[in-house]
Amino acid sequence: MDLQTLTVLFVGITFAIYIGIAFWTRAGSTHEFYVAGGGIHPIANGMATAADWMSAASFISMAGLIAFYGYGGSVFLMGWTGGYVLLAMLLAPYLRKHGSFTVPEFISDRYYSKAARVVAVICLIIASVTYVIGQMKGIGVAFSRFLEVEYETGLVTGMVIVAFYAVMGGMKGITYTQIAQYVIMIIAYTIPAVFISFMLTGNPIPQLGLGSEMADGTYLLDKLDQVVTQLGFTEYTTQARLSTTNMFVYTLSLMIGTAGLPHVIMRFFTVSSVKAARESAGWALVFIALLYTTAPAVAAMARLNLMQTIDQPTQAQNLAYADRPTWFKNWEKTGLLKFEDKNNDGLIQYTGDKKTNEMVKVDKDIMVLANPEIAGLPNWVIAIVAAGGLAAALSTAAGLLLAIASSISHDLLKGVWRPNISEKDELMYSRMSMIGAILVAGYYGFNPPDFAAGTVALAFGLAASSIFPALMMGIFSKKMNKEGAIAGMLSGIGITLLYVFQHKGIMFVKSTSFLGDMGPNWFLGIEPNAFGAIGALVNFAVAFLVMSRTKKIPKKIEKMIENIRIPVSN
Repeated sequence: MDLQTLTVLFVGITFAIYIGIAFWTRAGSTHEFYVAGGGIHPIANGMATAADWMSAASFISMAGLIAFYGYGGSVFLMGWTGGYVLLAMLLAPYLRKHGSFTVPEFISDRYYSKAARVVAVICLIIASVTYVIGQMKGIGVAFSRFLEVEYETGLVTGMVIVAFYAVMGGMKGITYTQIAQYVIMIIAYTIPAVFISFMLTGNPIPQLGLGSEMADGTYLLDKLDQVVTQLGFTEYTTQARLSTTNMFVYTLSLMIGTAGLPHVIMRFFTVSSVKAARESAGWALVFIALLYTTAPAVAAMARLNLMQTIDQPTQAQNLAYADRPTWFKNWEKTGLLKFEDKNNDGLIQYTGDKKTNEMVKVDKDIMVLANPEIAGLPNWVIAIVAAGGLAAALSTAAGLLLAIASSISHDLLKGVWRPNISEKDELMYSRMSMIGAILVAGYYGFNPPDFAAGTVALAFGLAASSIFPALMMGIFSKKMNKEGAIAGMLSGIGITLLYVFQHKGIMFVKSTSFLGDMGPNWFLGIEPNAFGAIGALVNFAVAFLVMSRTKKIPKKIEKMIENIRIPVSN
């Protein structure tokens, strides 16, 4: 069976599963729509959390970044994984004990202020919409190649599928759909990794294959270093795209941004107890580790296969463009791979020198999806990868859209504007809000500002600078008041947005001899995607400064904080 037919079949089956689950688990109350009734088993919730957290950025883009940035791409592995540990240990159990439906609801209760709730909603929507744009890019990339449709057509199809099962099922439907999506995702990620690891090293375990010898007795990473340096690229295992300062700040931003992501935090409201929340966090880490420990191997093997297939440094003759393999032609059609014959010799020269490099575009987001084709794996494996990539993008997109919709319907409508609204009307407005959120996210998805992981990293920075500090101070500070929290959130996200939008062409600090050429990144040379950690520091500083000059919190709020932080046995 040809690849196109297999891909349509596999993707069609997975979509049918998602829609079937939506019918089976459709929400009949706001409790089911927001938190799935609060009775999800910890193992099931751990699997759904893993799918919710491991977005298109993790499945499609992260390995591509590591493949091209080498050691420098490890910032995403360290930041996202470390951030999940922060979330599991410092936030999830306490938020579950409080029993809120949403993050803004907790902030409203903790800071005894509807104004704080509104600010939290604004911050959540800004971060979540930015995040979901990255998922839309992943959907477009996967569809454009494997279903041979335009990027825009892929987006619209993905939007329709998400709208169907998310709007109908709410958190209940999304939870069980994400369990199915996790299974599809992890199978799609590991099967080609096992195949390719065995082909290159004889070891079927990718994590071990990364450090194993190839047939010629050369270690895989040594071989990769040899190939890329011969072509003029930086050595893979020592390549550092970021300065030490940027590496540290970027990792920290991703960590605290992960711990502040509202759509992931909401998953811990779906279990029955604090103990179950902790168990869910542990299981989620196990399920996440299956993909994240495989990613470095996938990245290195994909880069090696790519370089040896396109440009052959150990041979006297480079690959002729007319003889380019089928996978090359297929990805050229998408516009994500582009060759320009600069010297008119008909041969493909892929080098690290921009002047002589003829592969003028190799989109980082194609590496995981193209890897099985480059390695010559069977069509059924390639089709599974396509289904997995779509599952990754759709699972996180659904969780984000639910977070946005619940903030609008539950936190703004019921929590601020119409507190006496009936449950039936609230459920209706929740679904309407989700449809609106899907339309907005799809609109911005047509013109994504960056590759998938880059856009997602920016979203993490926005969550880091606004939501994470408010939650941390809300749980661990018995003195933080509403004035401090509101001022902190506004200043944190404000300075981060200012830096992001003004970094191109506007410099407030000129380069100096000890800072070097800072270019457009005017604050210590820090990249915009890494600035969330600085925004968080501003948030904390402003919050405590304002708190010191305003009224103390009420006694009942102090008691509420004590109750949240007291350990319980169930």
